[in-house]
Amino acid sequence: MNKDQIKGRTEEAKGKIKEATGKILDNDELELKGNLQKNAGKVRAGFGDLKEDIKNSN
Repeated sequence: MNKDQIKGRTEEAKGKIKEATGKILDNDELELKGNLQKNAGKVRAGFGDLKEDIKNSN
Protein backbone atom coordinates (compact mmCIF):
# COMPACT_ATOMS: atom_id res chain seq x y z
CA MET A 1 0.00 0.00 0.00
CA ASN A 2 1.21 3.47 -0.80
CA LYS A 3 0.55 6.73 1.02
CA ASP A 4 -2.20 7.82 -1.38
CA GLN A 5 -4.14 4.62 -0.76
CA ILE A 6 -3.81 4.97 3.01
CA LYS A 7 -4.69 8.67 3.15
CA GLY A 8 -7.53 8.23 0.68
CA ARG A 9 -9.13 5.41 2.62
CA THR A 10 -8.68 7.32 5.88
CA GLU A 11 -10.39 10.40 4.44
CA GLU A 12 -13.13 8.21 3.00
CA ALA A 13 -13.80 6.68 6.43
CA LYS A 14 -13.80 10.08 8.15
CA GLY A 15 -16.19 11.39 5.52
CA LYS A 16 -18.57 8.45 6.03
CA ILE A 17 -18.62 9.12 9.76
CA LYS A 18 -19.23 12.83 9.22
CA GLU A 19 -21.98 12.10 6.70
CA ALA A 20 -23.72 9.64 9.04
CA THR A 21 -23.44 12.08 11.94
CA GLY A 22 -25.02 14.79 9.79
CA LYS A 23 -27.92 12.47 8.95
CA ILE A 24 -28.45 11.53 12.59
CA LEU A 25 -28.32 15.15 13.78
CA ASP A 26 -30.35 16.34 10.77
CA ASN A 27 -27.48 18.70 9.89
CA ASP A 28 -27.44 19.12 6.12
CA GLU A 29 -24.17 21.06 6.10
CA LEU A 30 -22.29 18.38 8.06
CA GLU A 31 -23.80 15.68 5.87
CA LEU A 32 -22.68 17.50 2.71
CA LYS A 33 -19.16 18.08 4.06
CA GLY A 34 -18.94 14.39 4.93
CA ASN A 35 -20.10 13.38 1.48
CA LEU A 36 -17.51 15.64 -0.17
CA GLN A 37 -14.74 14.35 2.10
CA LYS A 38 -15.77 10.75 1.41
CA ASN A 39 -15.70 11.26 -2.35
CA ALA A 40 -12.37 13.08 -2.24
CA GLY A 41 -10.99 10.13 -0.28
CA LYS A 42 -12.29 7.71 -2.90
CA VAL A 43 -10.56 9.67 -5.65
CA ARG A 44 -7.25 9.74 -3.76
CA ALA A 45 -7.46 6.03 -2.94
CA GLY A 46 -8.25 5.28 -6.59
CA PHE A 47 -5.20 7.29 -7.64
CA GLY A 48 -3.12 5.28 -5.18
CA ASP A 49 -4.54 2.04 -6.55
CA LEU A 50 -3.61 3.11 -10.07
CA LYS A 51 -0.06 3.97 -8.99
CA GLU A 52 0.24 0.58 -7.30
CA ASP A 53 -1.05 -1.23 -10.40
CA ILE A 54 1.45 0.57 -12.60
CA LYS A 55 4.29 -0.21 -10.20
CA ASN A 56 3.31 -3.90 -10.04
CA SER A 57 2.96 -4.28 -13.80
CA ASN A 58 6.61 -3.41 -14.43
